[in-house]
Amino acid sequence: MTVITRFAPSPTGDLHIGGARTALYAWAYAKNKKGKFILRIEDTDRERSTPEAIEIIKDGMSWLGLQHDGPIYYQTARSARYKEVIQQLLVADKAYYCYCSKQELDLLRESQMQQGLKPKYDGRWRPENGKELPTPPNDIEPVIRFKNPLNGNVTWVDKVKGSISINNEELDDFIIARSDGTPTYNFCVVIDDWDMQITDVIRGDDHINNTPRQINLLKALDAPIPNYAHLSMILGSDGQKLSKRHGSVSVLDYKRRGYLPEAINNYLARLGWSHGDDEIFSMEQFCQWFDLQHVTSSSAQFNDEKLDWLNNHYLRGMSDEVLATYVIKQLVLNVDEAKIKEKLQRAISLYKERANTLVDLSNQIIFFFEEQKLSDELVQKYLDDERLQLIGKFYALFDKLDWEDEKINAAIKNFVAENAVKFPQIAMPLRVILTGTDHTPSIASIMWILGRDETKLRIQKYINK
Repeated sequence: MTVITRFAPSPTGDLHIGGARTALYAWAYAKNKKGKFILRIEDTDRERSTPEAIEIIKDGMSWLGLQHDGPIYYQTARSARYKEVIQQLLVADKAYYCYCSKQELDLLRESQMQQGLKPKYDGRWRPENGKELPTPPNDIEPVIRFKNPLNGNVTWVDKVKGSISINNEELDDFIIARSDGTPTYNFCVVIDDWDMQITDVIRGDDHINNTPRQINLLKALDAPIPNYAHLSMILGSDGQKLSKRHGSVSVLDYKRRGYLPEAINNYLARLGWSHGDDEIFSMEQFCQWFDLQHVTSSSAQFNDEKLDWLNNHYLRGMSDEVLATYVIKQLVLNVDEAKIKEKLQRAISLYKERANTLVDLSNQIIFFFEEQKLSDELVQKYLDDERLQLIGKFYALFDKLDWEDEKINAAIKNFVAENAVKFPQIAMPLRVILTGTDHTPSIASIMWILGRDETKLRIQKYINK
């Protein structure tokens, strides 16, 4: 049997980082088994589903490289199929019309809670042998409910959580079609998984309560039961469910902040799954190794520092030429890219080990292309008359220097020795004038990358005052 997995998001907002991990695991499992990975958009919630959210999901999946097999499926395009199956269930006496008003259901719920009972539908419109049903009211458009088994247990062996058993007495006859005729989530999911021959449902453990209902419905349809694997939620640093209060939770927000898809995938892969002590690996390796046996049943905790470390690793491992194609988009410079190509790649080479993200890297090298305004604090601390005179004296040597990294560095050291000053006395004011900050790598390297003419122009503004 061909393994077929699916990722089935609802297009009601951004693609959450937790959803991305679910998609990654389902994708990797299908790849590992040489199966298929389906993308299905569950857009039956017409009030909340938007075309913009659908595009966000598609963009996020594309950025992460999680390519689906075959077309994208949309639930709204399958309405006729849902109606067909609902009619079959009604004819087979496995579903029925319920005419309860919202007020009735609210009163029922309130009464059950006052008695300390679990709120659930009491089956008052459920047809049974010898049971007389009320006369259907004319002013109520009925919903359609599934006839859930009244006794016995629903049991399955979850590939992450282990054996789970739910007593049918805890479940009620859930709605499969609303009063306007639109099918509900739990119904559509079952029909989709059946029709698309899904063999393995990998999803968040917030769906565990839905699973027994869906299994009962599949059994009523004589449909095969897929394997289920429920992933534990992702927690923030405070141990609470990951949310916006912890920072970014949207996949595309991580893209905007300058993270690489390789780092996000690698990090999410290890966020609840392990392969020995391996921390860094390609997606090809991940697909070869991935199994559900090594997915933890405990919640995973998101760690920003770990993600930064991983992203830095991938930044450092990327060629300067490839990184330049990313960084130039961050810099948004009004210049001919070809003219700054060499300078950009040299700047990237000098700074990429210091940066955690593309945004960090871009912010750190922007001074090579746009002169930075100096703060009053830096001017007062480093650019007094004595140091500026020293800078002027060194500036006089520029035209005679071989403008190469090592030779510039040697010239600074010779100047320091000949003038009996300490290295920071010349290096720090130079650094501040040229970069706008006092924290940089080698000042000689910065001068070399800036170029002789640009270095002279920036220094002239201060020594000619």
